[in-house]
Amino acid sequence: MSEQVGCLSPQAIPPDSNQALVSQADGSGSDSLSLATFKSHLGADGLYRPAIDDARASHDDTTLMRFLRARRYDYKKAQQQFAATEAWRKEHGIDNLFKNFDADEMHSARRFYPRWTGRRDKCGLPLYVYRLASLHSSLRKELDALSAEQRYKRIIVLHEAMTRFVLPLCDSLPHKPSSPVSSVTTIIDLADVSLSTMWSLRSHLQQASTMATAHYPETLNAIAIINSPSFFPTIWNWIKGWFDEGTRRKIHVLGRDPGKALHQLIDPHNLPAVYGGELEWVFEDEPSLDSDIVAVIGQMPKGPTIFTEGQAETPVTSY
Repeated sequence: MSEQVGCLSPQAIPPDSNQALVSQADGSGSDSLSLATFKSHLGADGLYRPAIDDARASHDDTTLMRFLRARRYDYKKAQQQFAATEAWRKEHGIDNLFKNFDADEMHSARRFYPRWTGRRDKCGLPLYVYRLASLHSSLRKELDALSAEQRYKRIIVLHEAMTRFVLPLCDSLPHKPSSPVSSVTTIIDLADVSLSTMWSLRSHLQQASTMATAHYPETLNAIAIINSPSFFPTIWNWIKGWFDEGTRRKIHVLGRDPGKALHQLIDPHNLPAVYGGELEWVFEDEPSLDSDIVAVIGQMPKGPTIFTEGQAETPVTSY
């Protein structure tokens, strides 16, 4: 997506608009120098350990670059956010939480959050979809019956699955530009959603959004909101404070006929038919893996899985 402010009113973006959807390329020519400097700062404070012999670095370059970009290459601010995230991960025992999370519960939790389609956009970024109307009354009751702590754990685990499995898997596949795949493209479908439903889900949505902003920065490349209702300006007034300025610029409201705009970002065979593409996939479905992904992993794993060194593995240790 361009650096211009996205359309935040419930109107379609014309296909030839200057605000047309395009996928952002990660990085710049100065990234290597910036990353080296950032590593030096982190290492001096014991927050980063480089690779030594057969031991991996404590954190991969893609993760570190996300924090740098989130703070516009301000080393001090990036380090503050990184240190806060490291403390948060330690407080919640996130590595062990992810490693030991029940596979059936993880599978069930996907029903309540953006789901990976198993496909990628034109730049190779994973394509996620979130259809709010699919969270019908019985599912909302199921969600409300969970303790706040367990809901929080579920959100963590799904973020971990995205950053430790889906993103590195897609990064390993051929894509242009060849810059690292470190973010996802998301379609948010507001068809058939009532104002009361949105109000009932507001805390649930806010929890996930604020966690992503604070601890999984720069994992959203573009957000396309489609089928926006007439009351969308009211919704936007509720939620805009959940996002930082950089994320707000990535949000585009495409209205009720999004196909032409989405085709700029996603090839038709990878775009669900309900959104103007050719892929027979709806939100309730399991990921429909493309042929390149099937060749690498065979089928979508059910429980906690990481992708490292070209293969899917059960997590043992992590950064």
